[in-house]
Amino acid sequence: MIEVIGLTRRFGRSAAVDDLSFTVNPGKITGFLGPNGAGKTTTLRIILGLDRPTTGRATVNGVPYRTLDRPLTHVGALLDASAVQGGRRADQHLQWLARTNGISFRGINGLLETVGLGDAGRRRVGGLSLGMKQRLGVAAALLGDPEVLLLDEPLNGLDPEGIRWMRGLLKSLAAEGRTVLVSSHLMHEMAVTADHLIVIGRGRLLADTEITQFVRPGMSLEDTFMRVIEESAP
Repeated sequence: MIEVIGLTRRFGRSAAVDDLSFTVNPGKITGFLGPNGAGKTTTLRIILGLDRPTTGRATVNGVPYRTLDRPLTHVGALLDASAVQGGRRADQHLQWLARTNGISFRGINGLLETVGLGDAGRRRVGGLSLGMKQRLGVAAALLGDPEVLLLDEPLNGLDPEGIRWMRGLLKSLAAEGRTVLVSSHLMHEMAVTADHLIVIGRGRLLADTEITQFVRPGMSLEDTFMRVIEESAP
C-alpha cells in the first residue's frame, strides 16, 4: 500500500501540500483528483522520492521509496511520457531501465505487444506520437512487474480505442491485487474506472471515500467534484 502521513511541502510561504494524509489500498483503482495547482503532482513526486517534504512522510509498503532495492520491481510510475531520450529506440529505452534494476530483457518484446507497441519497438522514441509515448510509459511502469502503480494523467494523447484499452488494463491490474493510484482530470473516465477517490484542494484533503459514496444523488462525478471544490474555497 501507499501511505501519506502529515505531508507538507512548502515553497517559500506557499504550501503546495498542506498536512495531507491518506492511504491507497491494494485491489482497487484509486482516483487522485484535484484542480490544477491542488498539489497532486507534488504529492506523487514525494511518494516517488523525487522531491522531499517539508514535514511528514510518504511510504510504499511501509518504507520510503528511496530505500527500496531495485525500485522498479516494487513501484511502477508514469509521470511524464515525453521525458524520454528521443534518440533511443523504444526497446532500447526499456532495456536501459531494465539494466538499472537488474531486470531480464526477455520479457520486453512481449511487454511491447501488451501495450500495443509490438511493431514500434525499433522506432526512435522521438518519432512516436504522444499516445504511443503514453503506451511506452505504461510499459516502463510495468517492466518490473510491480505491486504498486502510480500513473499521472495516463490518458493524455490516447484515442478512444486507447482509452478503452487503458481502462481495461487498470481494472485487470487492480483485480490482480495491485495498488493502483491514478491522477486524472477526466471525470467521465474516472466515473467508470475508479473504485475509490482521494480529492484534494489547495494541498489539503477534501475527500477520501468510495466513489459510490462520493457522488451525490442526481449528480455526476464532475458535478459533485466541482461542488466540493467550490465548497472548500475560502
